[in-house]
Amino acid sequence: MKFAKLGQTDIQVSKICVGAMSFGQPGSMHAWTLDYPASQKVIDHALGLGINFFDTANVYSNGTSEAYLGRALKASGVPRDQVVLASKVYFNAGRLSRAAINREIEGSLKRLGTDYLDLYIIHRFDYETPIEETMGALNDLVVSGKVRAIGASAMYGYQFQNMQQVAKDHGWAQFQTMENHYNLLYREDERELIPICRQMGVSLMPYSPLAAGHLSHAAWQVNTRRSQTDRVAMGKYDRMEQADQQIVDRVNELAEKDAVSMSQIALAWQWAKGVTAPIVGSTKSRHLDDAVAALDVQLTPADVAYLEAAYQPHPIVGAIDHNPAAGTVLIDEKK
Repeated sequence: MKFAKLGQTDIQVSKICVGAMSFGQPGSMHAWTLDYPASQKVIDHALGLGINFFDTANVYSNGTSEAYLGRALKASGVPRDQVVLASKVYFNAGRLSRAAINREIEGSLKRLGTDYLDLYIIHRFDYETPIEETMGALNDLVVSGKVRAIGASAMYGYQFQNMQQVAKDHGWAQFQTMENHYNLLYREDERELIPICRQMGVSLMPYSPLAAGHLSHAAWQVNTRRSQTDRVAMGKYDRMEQADQQIVDRVNELAEKDAVSMSQIALAWQWAKGVTAPIVGSTKSRHLDDAVAALDVQLTPADVAYLEAAYQPHPIVGAIDHNPAAGTVLIDEKK
């Protein structure tokens, strides 16, 4: 396994992060999530491969993702200080208000069976809560020892810049990671958000590095439980199918040329772009084996250019626009 530091911290993480949206009571959020025994099997396999980085959220499968992850890690016998746990807050009552953050961190810690998180991530930008209130509450969690570092997720570049500046002005903890929507089929954040992160020394840990599986098989549609039931993923990618199939074809072409899987090409591209740890969702142990093997795949600059050449601008998917009348926004990230 290869490791890297998160942002400006001393937190060492594997260059693969396991996305725990795949774990949780089936039907509580998605039909394709794994029950506890199946989740434990995948988590144990990840630990055996040397993966130490796990990402979940308070709302994944109504909290059962956190509960399954915490239970499996405890059963594994791996010491707490040898794993890096990340969870998220936003899709809950009160969004990112101080009261909501203080309430939700306690729930996450209890479900995960730990007294601290290595990384606490705001799941989106909150238009209703003053930035000072959010950043002050997050800083207090760091000062108290309940959180080692903080991160942000999909938002617009100016929003991330503003939040970082407020923290800097007050001498508060700043974001060390960005968990955004980024893959070969969706590169809109290369315009502003990613350059800002690089300028600030913020680590990238993108979700959906395989574009909900589209970058792992040559055909756009495949007969799996997730592909047949995941309406959110359909909404994210199907509208650009005709344009994006050209990119999928190029991934397949390079995979055949190098005698590796398409997933390995797609993940190797992430590291070639300076990503610290893409978040890999897994419902089978072999998915993680494939991801680890990708660490040894080296793309040339010509390969990267070839993979990127067919890209066309996409509608924004991930960052939330301000629309109070829209009600609760669906969680759109799929690892």
